[in-house]
Amino acid sequence: MEIAILNIKGKETGRKIKLDPSIFEIEPNSHAIYLDVKQHLANKRQGTHKTKERAEIKGSTRKIKKQKGTGTARAGSIKNPLFKGGGRVFGPRPRDYNQKVNKKVKSLARKSALTLKAKNKAIIVVEDFQFKSAKTSSFVQVLKALGIESKKSLVVFGESNKNVYLSSRNLKNSQVITNSELSTYKITDTNSLVLTESAIPQIETILKKPKV
Repeated sequence: MEIAILNIKGKETGRKIKLDPSIFEIEPNSHAIYLDVKQHLANKRQGTHKTKERAEIKGSTRKIKKQKGTGTARAGSIKNPLFKGGGRVFGPRPRDYNQKVNKKVKSLARKSALTLKAKNKAIIVVEDFQFKSAKTSSFVQVLKALGIESKKSLVVFGESNKNVYLSSRNLKNSQVITNSELSTYKITDTNSLVLTESAIPQIETILKKPKV
């Protein structure tokens, strides 16, 4: 598959780049994508939730009423979960939500996500660019030129680009990352995937590494 390389004004440069078919043209595996995205979201959870159970509630241990003759159910403690202010039954406790996904599955998931973007013509390739200073307006102009200012976009650079990154931070629907930060979740969570010319060979190198 060949894609035309655009400049930051949205015009074709007259050059094209060939995408590796072993990465951008495979048979997508939706289950691998599901596992990788599920792991990403699970690993972001802090797991610090906690409620007090009956033994952790502060309160008197005095029997609050006599056992019989009241016409109501027995009650032996104010910390009973049935009473207001009592402990919670089987409440959440701190736990680790981290999950493990094999490297081969993660690689397959990323390739599948890239393939789906390529099939849907949601990948845009632009030549490498820099900003002299960090200005949100400069980055917005690039998005407008590419016709994606109203879409959720992800811009991937081959290496850190400070001014472009700072220019994008105020925008809710656009994010700038380097190729090493590219994940299945970020690929699937965007409408338009913008790859700079230098990022593509590096992405292909990472995904073609032999897995141990």
